[in-house]
Amino acid sequence: MPQSFSPSPFTWFENPLSGGCDTLDVARELYPEGSDRLPWDFHRHLPGYRMSPLIGLHNLATMLGLGGIWVKDESVRMNLGSFKVLGGSYAIYRFIKKHLGLENREFTFEELTSAAMKARYGNLVFATATDGNHGRGVAWAATQLGLRSIVYVHKGTSQARIDAIAKNGAETRIIDGTYDDAVRQVNLDAQKNGWQVISDTSWEGYEDIPRWVMQGYSTLFNEAQLQLSAQGISAPTHVFVQAGVGALAASAIGFYHQRCPDNPPKSVVVEPDKAACLWLSAREGQGKPLSFKGELDTIMAGLACGDPSPLAWRILSRCTDVFAVCPDYVAAKGMRVYGVPLAGDPFVVSGESGAVTLGSIMFLMAMPEAAGLREKLGLDRSSQILLINTEGNTDPDDFRRIVWEGGDPVPEEFKFYKQDP
Repeated sequence: MPQSFSPSPFTWFENPLSGGCDTLDVARELYPEGSDRLPWDFHRHLPGYRMSPLIGLHNLATMLGLGGIWVKDESVRMNLGSFKVLGGSYAIYRFIKKHLGLENREFTFEELTSAAMKARYGNLVFATATDGNHGRGVAWAATQLGLRSIVYVHKGTSQARIDAIAKNGAETRIIDGTYDDAVRQVNLDAQKNGWQVISDTSWEGYEDIPRWVMQGYSTLFNEAQLQLSAQGISAPTHVFVQAGVGALAASAIGFYHQRCPDNPPKSVVVEPDKAACLWLSAREGQGKPLSFKGELDTIMAGLACGDPSPLAWRILSRCTDVFAVCPDYVAAKGMRVYGVPLAGDPFVVSGESGAVTLGSIMFLMAMPEAAGLREKLGLDRSSQILLINTEGNTDPDDFRRIVWEGGDPVPEEFKFYKQDP
């Protein structure tokens, strides 16, 4: 199976299956009509909840020939550094409701943590595998409920991310392998020990919880819609979203296909070139999800996944317009641009996985060989692009290596992008 790329900073594949007549039905598999408001209603009762900011990079947009670049900054989400808590907390909530046979009722967080409710759901143990951020969110949610959590990480996970998980109350276990190996191991151990797995990826016979995780992410898009409307924008024209197993990307694209069925935003899914399971599936899988082999050794730790989520893939395979892959230096450039913006634009603290979409846009808008793609996507001064900064500085050592010391620099042959503001 071909898994090599040109040295280009932005390699893409236009999805021939996108735009079919069944896209609304596919999106509503994740978001049945009216369901996208339920997670937001739940999250608004969480301790410390507030809307994450929507930041406009207006001067950069002008420089690139775009109408607007809007960044949903999840680095400040509930002081956890990532959007992931939205999915983990909502999935735990939905699991407890199902466990108690109360699926047709909605509860506030205060009701869920009442003595009467806790007496009913007892001493549940939640387990998950993570590259860092998802595990931290699950640990936080379990701790808020007074429950135990066990989080499996792979051997390449940074100590800072492991420490952050433990600080939020979880027991951590390190697996000698990749993220995908950790997913497999936690599932085996959970079956032996009676734990409940809260995973953002799906497999045969395990789809309810990943679906709830993905639905939980809709809170950030509901917030973004409210914030965009305050700027006189009904919806973005384009969504660039990063992907690991594909849960966030499917949540974003599914959300906008059911919200704007007649004219959904054009979508571009961006992955690391060393962990491009969705790109590979789109190009070589004939509609089927494929595994990307290798060590998955990318600086974008949150995207270092070799196996797509089949549940997410059902949406992405039908609704995504473009799949793209980028080398690590694209994410590094995005981090530095966020941190040292054009005069008048606000700065954003973005980790490696959070910044790749900004870096990818900057290269896409400058590459001569991408002119045809820009035209097909309609990227011009009328475009209003939504990005999600999925994480902040979750690995301080690597963050400083990149932002302070210039790690993962752009190769000389790609330093030709100069545009007039």
